[in-house]
Amino acid sequence: MPKRRNHKPKLIQHHRQHRKKLKPKTDNQADYIRCMVENDVTFCSGPAGSGKTAVAVGLGCGYFLEKRITKIIITRPVVESGRGLGFLPGSLTDKIQPYLVPVVEEMKLYLGMETYHSGRATNEIEMCPLEYMRGRNFHDAFMILDEAQNATYEQIKMFLTRIGSNSKAIINGDIDQTDLNKACEGGLSSCMDKLKDVDGVSICRLTSQDIVRNGIISKILSKL
Repeated sequence: MPKRRNHKPKLIQHHRQHRKKLKPKTDNQADYIRCMVENDVTFCSGPAGSGKTAVAVGLGCGYFLEKRITKIIITRPVVESGRGLGFLPGSLTDKIQPYLVPVVEEMKLYLGMETYHSGRATNEIEMCPLEYMRGRNFHDAFMILDEAQNATYEQIKMFLTRIGSNSKAIINGDIDQTDLNKACEGGLSSCMDKLKDVDGVSICRLTSQDIVRNGIISKILSKL
């Protein structure tokens, strides 16, 4: 009789997701993180590349992984930069997706691909157009309003009134780089001025010195 071979069971290897760690690269970024941790609402203004979005996303993802919150809400006003792109096909999520590519890329780095896609599938990570947030409330959530320089005063006010219990709201944008038309006034600057003395609200300002994406950006912005 032929000898029976001993078949050893295959070991299933569980690969750990490689995740980006949130580390402030400047003193202002460290102060930004501290403000978000210590306050319910944080406003942050700063030029492109200064980390206002990446740092907020990194902290939100950290809270999510640590189960300090159960939901991440990402929103932004759907305003095109420069020439219009025309009608965008698909569902509501499909329509806003092109505007949120930078945020999504950061989230995948901080959460890992598996956790990100799992969170999207269960709606624990939600992309919501600012224009469709009225009437909703978000509890145990980390809420980020990105590109808020393109939001009106009323839109920012509406966003702030969506904050539920055990939630944080981050509003960031570049005041000097709005895409709103001249007939529509942005509300970021005025909201920051009016709420600067409110307990539980922090105001952070990043500068060209905080640009870590590429040093040439700081030089360009100083001339334009």
